[in-house]
Amino acid sequence: MEAAEFRRRGKEMVDLIADYLENIEQRPVYPDVEPGYLRSLIPEEAPEEPDTYEDVVKDIERVIMPGVTHWHSPYFYAYFPTANSFPAMLADMLSGAIGCIGFSWGTASEATLVALLAARSRAVRMILASDPQRPETGITSKLVAYSSDQAHCSVERAGMIAGVRMKKIPTEQSDKYAVQGETLRRMIQEDKAAGLIPFYFCATLGTTPSCAFDHITELGPICNAEKIWMHIDAAYAGSSFICPEFRPLLNGIEFADSFNFNPHKWLLVNFDCSTMWVRKRSDLIGAFKMDPLYLKHDHQESGRYFYTDNSLFRSLKMWFVFRMYGLKGLQDYIRKHVELAKEFESLVRADQRFEISADVVLGLVCFRLKGSNEVNETLLKRINNGRKIHLVPCQLSGQFVLRFAVCARTTESRHIREAWRLITQLAEEVMQELPH
Repeated sequence: MEAAEFRRRGKEMVDLIADYLENIEQRPVYPDVEPGYLRSLIPEEAPEEPDTYEDVVKDIERVIMPGVTHWHSPYFYAYFPTANSFPAMLADMLSGAIGCIGFSWGTASEATLVALLAARSRAVRMILASDPQRPETGITSKLVAYSSDQAHCSVERAGMIAGVRMKKIPTEQSDKYAVQGETLRRMIQEDKAAGLIPFYFCATLGTTPSCAFDHITELGPICNAEKIWMHIDAAYAGSSFICPEFRPLLNGIEFADSFNFNPHKWLLVNFDCSTMWVRKRSDLIGAFKMDPLYLKHDHQESGRYFYTDNSLFRSLKMWFVFRMYGLKGLQDYIRKHVELAKEFESLVRADQRFEISADVVLGLVCFRLKGSNEVNETLLKRINNGRKIHLVPCQLSGQFVLRFAVCARTTESRHIREAWRLITQLAEEVMQELPH
């Protein structure tokens, strides 16, 4: 494809994308296909000769769309948002054209792993500094890291990848599913008495199951005193801190060694876009520094970032969005989602058949039918089989809970109320089927 055709096809693609997003609520939010549905729709091998562009575009609706879960539909209420906006898409075109690959950074799961590996490296260096004869394997085998039992599964996976034991700190509904300072302190003392070496704690601001906030004002001083690296995962909730009313949730950030959040979740920037801050840059660089000949450059000793070390060009989409929306526009967007979640919460609380399972702080509502886990599992299955709206569950205090997360940029109050009408209609059907 030459430049002239690219200009023409690019304009056509913009129209296709605009048509898709303008009419997205007319599509079933969740696909009605089985795994492997693509096998009969596409050749087993790539074509020997090029296909026409027209044929490729036709296959978008024929092949691709039937298997798509439409995350940006106003009827999508599962997981957390994945941001989408026209300025970000325009910037993505430019980012893709420049095509500079950032070697070192990824999304929140990788940030957790990177922080864990840097903490492991720092812990080993500190111990060897005071005991140079100690074998390194004897140190790493005794390292222990901590996270909430509400933390994202990627935290536990990071421990597996790093080869260190990861202990989950129990939380209680009475504490709003937040890790308490005294619980962490007790576990640290018990592990030290057993000869283990506590070195890393992943705190979460806005957990995936219930959007809980660990008490970092209590946890931070403990970690600092014990020389434990405190990483803060704020993948979803971090975007909300641009609003002054949510900034108190960030109290205690001064104790953190690293902090991460995903603008691609709630800040209108397309996936992937994840930001990470580190208190001491040398801890990170020291853990991963590699200088093969093909990566050497004239500025590596200057202390400045170079393009191979970060995602400068890929961050253009953030730059476009921030400039075209402005801080106020982004604040209004987040506040609107929070208001919609509060509206849904009020609908749930007004129906005596339902209960709220966790505090509604931002854009997530955890709720359930009063009754058994089986009843709620049946309700969720009916909801998702209907493919009008889409939800996912979590488990809180042993209960099967439905998560209603306001996600799409285009969600309005009418969509919330339509979703609630559907939920209550299906709940009535489920309850009528119960044995009396």
